[in-house]
Amino acid sequence: MNGKYKLGALLAAAILCLSACTPAQDNGLVRSTMEHLTIPGGEEETQPPEETGESEQTQPVTDTFTGSGDTITGFDEATLARAQELMTGMSLEQKVGQMFLARCPESDAANQAATFYLGGYMLFGRDFENKTKDQVISDIQSYQSASATPMFIAVDEEGGTVNRVSSNSQLRLYPFWSPQDLFNEGGMELIITDTEEKSGLLKSLGINMNLAPVCDVSTDANDFIYPRAFGQSAEATADYVSNVVRIMNASQMGSTLKHFPGYGNNSDTHTGMSQDDRGYETFASSDFLPFVAGIKEGATAVLVSHNIVTSMDAEAPASLSAKVHELLRNDLGFNGIIMTDDLAMDAIGQYTGGNDAAVAAVLAGNDMICTTDFTAQIPAVIDAVNNGTINEARINQAVLRILSSKIKLGIIE
Repeated sequence: MNGKYKLGALLAAAILCLSACTPAQDNGLVRSTMEHLTIPGGEEETQPPEETGESEQTQPVTDTFTGSGDTITGFDEATLARAQELMTGMSLEQKVGQMFLARCPESDAANQAATFYLGGYMLFGRDFENKTKDQVISDIQSYQSASATPMFIAVDEEGGTVNRVSSNSQLRLYPFWSPQDLFNEGGMELIITDTEEKSGLLKSLGINMNLAPVCDVSTDANDFIYPRAFGQSAEATADYVSNVVRIMNASQMGSTLKHFPGYGNNSDTHTGMSQDDRGYETFASSDFLPFVAGIKEGATAVLVSHNIVTSMDAEAPASLSAKVHELLRNDLGFNGIIMTDDLAMDAIGQYTGGNDAAVAAVLAGNDMICTTDFTAQIPAVIDAVNNGTINEARINQAVLRILSSKIKLGIIE
């Protein structure tokens, strides 16, 4: 990482996280906060504790699991072995399909899930509009029945301005409140009960992943992201994220920390490119804290934004930046699924010209690709593997994380 990054800022982030969060647990792999962080640009780097022969792990784990040229960490041995067994029986087309969390088509969705071996569907408001609970359940079951490998069925049910399910009064009488409104009304206790109810409702419909919580730190009501954020300090937001992920895990509801590395006061990337010129110190001492808190609680996934963050990579959007992904893996210690924000957003279209965005996303280090244009992007990734642009070991690595996460959540039995 760049030498201009300051030692003190990242140490401050670690200290704050130690005081605000519970002991680290990354998808089954227990580490201290300091083990998650390497100190960029300093003369002294934090080293892992010396081995004493005593294990800190709460269950047997494989620190490095290698098969078919791939290496991943963070899941117990039985889960990894089962995931490896499943992956061994997959063709390249099936493996690449698993890497796509596609926007659910308006028609022929079950057939397309089977044809492209999709890893999951994202459902939006149109997929619930004017439908009864039984209709929604039937639709989702049709997708799962058509798929050889059980799918992630994901929604953005953040509460407040972003509700896909509870905006339909046939599914919930009133839409879920925003995190800010919940906290102002009943503190963290109401946040917790709301998360329990939300997870229960989603699971009753067949939804197994919520693209939440929002981890962005924003205290300015003029920020684009503010209505969706917790609206308080980094430390308070970290506490919020920790509680939400803990409850979601207890319900076996997939969680997604977003929008890494932190949205700040940037403009809406749905409508165009956004550049973040804040110094790295701001991210280390503030924006990273909620993500570290969620990682420590074992979040399923981290969603990376399309902002260009110049202190990390001035050339590429974060979602397509290998430097940003390496930071998330190596410095923040995240072992789960890294996914893009929706590649259909205008920011990516402006950057890539719409050509093979998914190939760039895989090369950057994403495990799952969120996109509408999966019928074109999946063949592009397959071609990139066949012509040597993408090493198949990179595909295997991603698929093992995806399958292991599905096993952990009970999606795959």
